[in-house]
Amino acid sequence: MRVDPNYVNTLAAAVGQSSNAENKLTSELSSGLRVSELQDDPVAAAESARFASAIAKGDTYVQTASSETAKMQVADTTLGEVVTQLTTALSLAVKGNDGTLNAANRASVAQQLTGIRDQVLSLANASYQGEYLFGGSQGATQPFTLDTSTTPATATYNGDTKLQSIETPSGQTIQTNVPGSDLFGGATGAFAALNQLIADVSGSASSATLTADTDALKGALSQVSSQRSVLDTSLSMVQTTSTYFQTQVVQLTAQQSNLVAADPASVASQLSSAETQHQALLSVMSAVGKTDLFDYLH
Repeated sequence: MRVDPNYVNTLAAAVGQSSNAENKLTSELSSGLRVSELQDDPVAAAESARFASAIAKGDTYVQTASSETAKMQVADTTLGEVVTQLTTALSLAVKGNDGTLNAANRASVAQQLTGIRDQVLSLANASYQGEYLFGGSQGATQPFTLDTSTTPATATYNGDTKLQSIETPSGQTIQTNVPGSDLFGGATGAFAALNQLIADVSGSASSATLTADTDALKGALSQVSSQRSVLDTSLSMVQTTSTYFQTQVVQLTAQQSNLVAADPASVASQLSSAETQHQALLSVMSAVGKTDLFDYLH
């Protein structure tokens, strides 16, 4: 007896669907993913893609922030040493203005001030991973050069005044540098004040002149401290936002995982039912008659 072709078509389609369902559930169980392709769940797939984009941006920012944090911490430590050196120079300026000092004493003070100036110059030219810290955007150019052929000596700034920054995933811009010109340069800057003080102490200038030099050095120290505060504020902001987005990445990753993850217990139950259904359909095919059915199928 021949089998009705329409029945065979229906039965074969059911077997195919059953096999596909079984394969999909097996894949979900092994991979742990409910959504691996757009067609699995277009809405969930689109939301997962949105999460992935936010996670990638967050990860990138955290990595950038980590690098900038290390660099800014080195800059902050360097400026802390500059403050120490200038504070010592102020003490020497007061000492150099002591009217009881003889020429040899003043020469000694001038020599110590020269050592401090050279140390500050070295700090102003500090670098991190091959990039100068205080050259503005000119990381490959030594920020300051000193000309001792003049009296007083002169320091030249070779960098620029450009501010560098990083942008958070939310669009906030955070300054990450302080140009050397803002820290040390200008007629009232640290180098101008130190060079003038050294020249005046060496030249036995009047007490009034040395007092003016001391005031200028105080102003230079205030300038460095003020700009260091700007850097410290930025450093704190970078660290805070980095922590925030690091936490956000963890949360988004968990949400994405929950969105596309399969429920093992549920999938295992569905797979068991699919396998039972598939075996039942195969049994029906066998009962219909292997010869007639397979003759049709092939």
